[in-house]
Amino acid sequence: MDVTQFGHLIKQAKQVQTKLTEIQAEAAKKNVEASAGGGMVVVTANGNQEIVAIKIEPSIVTKEDIPMLQDLIVAATNQALVKSKEMIAEEMNKLTGGMKIPGLTF
Repeated sequence: MDVTQFGHLIKQAKQVQTKLTEIQAEAAKKNVEASAGGGMVVVTANGNQEIVAIKIEPSIVTKEDIPMLQDLIVAATNQALVKSKEMIAEEMNKLTGGMKIPGLTF
């Protein structure tokens, strides 16, 4: 590889890095929702894998239902985080054309 080819490779890497930063910023603005218990608990996560909202159906909030409610929150939260990771992976696949790049795991 000569200096010109190396320079071109570095330029391409910088372009990919810039695009990656743009994709991450855009994904941070997007939300995904997941639910558990037939929609009794709905959790919203963003592209930064942060939980931004939890909605709970008021009818399931009784003292006796707390253990079930806790399980539903955990299930919906985990599902929302999985969906968020899938959303990021989908965006990254658009950038890389499905090519696996070492060090880029989502």
